[in-house]
Amino acid sequence: MKTLPKLLAAVLAMSLTTALPPLSPAASASPDTSVSNKQNFSTDVIYQIVTDRFSDGNPSNNPTGNAFDSTCSSNLKLYCGGDWQGIVNKINDGYLTGMGITAIWISQPVENIYSVINYPGANTTAYHGYWARDFKKTNPAFGSMTDFKNLINAAHAKNIKVIIDFAPNHTSPAMETNTAFAENGKLYNNGALVGGYTGDTSRYFHHNGGTDFSTLENGIYKNLYDLADLNHNNSFIDTYFKEAIRTWLDLGIDGIRVDAVKHMPFGWQKNWMASIYNTKPVFTFGEWFLGTNEVDPANHHFANESGMSLLDFRFGQKVRQVFRDNTDSMLGLDSMISGTAADYAQVSDQVTFIDNHDMDRFQMPGANNRKLEQALAFTLTSRGAPAIYYGTEQYMTGNGDPNNRAKMTSFSTTTTAYNVIKKLAPLRKSNPAIAYGTTQQRWINNDVYIYERKFGSSVAVVAINRSLTSPASISGLATSLPAGTYADSLGGLLNGGSLTVGSGGAASAFTLAAGGVSVWQYTAAQTAPVIGHVGPMMAKAGNTVTIDGRGFGSTKGTVYFGTTAVTGSNIVSWEDTQIKVIVPTAAAGKYGVKVRTAGAADSNVYGNFNLLTKEQVSVRFVVNNASTALGENVYLMGSVSELGNWEPAKAIGPLFNKVAHTYPTWYYDVSVPAGTAIEFKFLKKNGSSVTWEGGSNHTFTTPSSGTATVTVDWQP
Repeated sequence: MKTLPKLLAAVLAMSLTTALPPLSPAASASPDTSVSNKQNFSTDVIYQIVTDRFSDGNPSNNPTGNAFDSTCSSNLKLYCGGDWQGIVNKINDGYLTGMGITAIWISQPVENIYSVINYPGANTTAYHGYWARDFKKTNPAFGSMTDFKNLINAAHAKNIKVIIDFAPNHTSPAMETNTAFAENGKLYNNGALVGGYTGDTSRYFHHNGGTDFSTLENGIYKNLYDLADLNHNNSFIDTYFKEAIRTWLDLGIDGIRVDAVKHMPFGWQKNWMASIYNTKPVFTFGEWFLGTNEVDPANHHFANESGMSLLDFRFGQKVRQVFRDNTDSMLGLDSMISGTAADYAQVSDQVTFIDNHDMDRFQMPGANNRKLEQALAFTLTSRGAPAIYYGTEQYMTGNGDPNNRAKMTSFSTTTTAYNVIKKLAPLRKSNPAIAYGTTQQRWINNDVYIYERKFGSSVAVVAINRSLTSPASISGLATSLPAGTYADSLGGLLNGGSLTVGSGGAASAFTLAAGGVSVWQYTAAQTAPVIGHVGPMMAKAGNTVTIDGRGFGSTKGTVYFGTTAVTGSNIVSWEDTQIKVIVPTAAAGKYGVKVRTAGAADSNVYGNFNLLTKEQVSVRFVVNNASTALGENVYLMGSVSELGNWEPAKAIGPLFNKVAHTYPTWYYDVSVPAGTAIEFKFLKKNGSSVTWEGGSNHTFTTPSSGTATVTVDWQP
């Protein structure tokens, strides 16, 4: 859910010809068609569905009265009838599998409010799924628990993973002074009323007014528009959301997209993610909206430290600038690729896209289709986990909410966009260079971008000419492809052609057609081990982690977390492309992961695995009377890895001091080991200058479950 103006937001295979002999079966890459790995989505293509707008498979569950518009045309803020059975039907009739889709991301499935809210100009419903009332029950307009399980089963039968949207930031619109407005933000626990926004004596919600988005703190501890903002420092709320997500994990989901992660305490989210990974580890990514050209270090920090990946808005906004709006060049696109590779510790885990339910549709009325087709080709051959918004393959248009969430216009399988996805999606499984490879710019000007993806011995080279009027003469192109002639993997669908490569990877001169896109690729058997993905990248000892790559062999070897070796029965399974391993007991901290084969060959080191001390809880640390000079901020340090192990460079912060507590009191919600005696202190930083608090270390024993607050005075 995007941070919009108040009114809007609230209503919310290689192709190698005769120049080289065909690869033998032993040299071919083995496609991964399993849904068993719920952590690695870089081999998948995700299809985002606004459930109510896709397909009405069961008219009997449609809302009645003024909540429903059977034509889905007179008021797009009402329910239109789409449901889980409709998605099942499109799975079973081959529409999704025919396009190469291997994962679907559906609207939040939980029970939402039933009220029809009369905002100025239009009646509005919770068709989008973001106005929850009970996170442990289903939205009956989408189906029952049985219907949801049927969706999971139908998807898994076709090797399609299921991701649910989930929004633990808030319930629904509410007014402190008007209990009759909507449903007063009421929260239910499997049918039993927990409480509402007005008269909230248990402090289940924040009551700090609405955010102005001026700071992170303001966005976290104040309401997002008029939505009843949940207080995650409340032990009941913390436990409730750990139980609620477990409901859906137990039903068999494969992933979670978390709404509004910028607007919840980071420490609470890390503690929640640790709980998920300790239960059933699934790929989880959050929504942290970034505007055009916005680069936010806090966004990178969250992706690198929270245990959760992100929707890659930096990627999506730049692709739109280059291909849709013509406000940047291919040079800017390449800069974004190199910049994100440096800023995100696991860039291949960020979810890429060109449009979604919080943005104007990529396609504009009257625009040339080729721009969208090129943007799709770029996204599908780039790093990350690509997500396609429903209807993009049908060139749907629509600016703003709710016009960007219109009813699916067609299920044609003959559009060029549909067939671009159909041809490129399978390559993410068959060619590890596209799923896991590094990206190198090989030839570039304002309109032409030729880039290479490389992983071990596998290579893919992609050429795009965004000019729709001028062909490009390409000479001096260097590649890592072996000598030979390579056919375009798109089969000329976007006016691409073959590529001839000589010794040393030098390509013969060629002409890239106006608007042309070509994809040339090569796969080979991998004899040396190479890690492409590890997940989850945050866990405690005893959890199971999955390692994907190539060349591991069929005989068990050794997995290293730093210098700690894992062998024998602690390796759950070992295949040439995948290893499942139990995280060893070692000092908590960050480790590189390495594979050593039975033949003593070492892989690359896959870095920054976060080994937690133990189970996690969220604790609010508060310090009074911490006065600061201009430029100084207060940070937290302590005796456990989660508090930086007394290393100032790893201190938690800067702490907050304006909403839940005000200066000179500072506070921060932190994920720390449960049931643990810890020592901690505060410090002040001003650039490289560090001033430690005086006196003895503060001590505190964290709770074994729930949340806590510890308050101390600054020691001069």
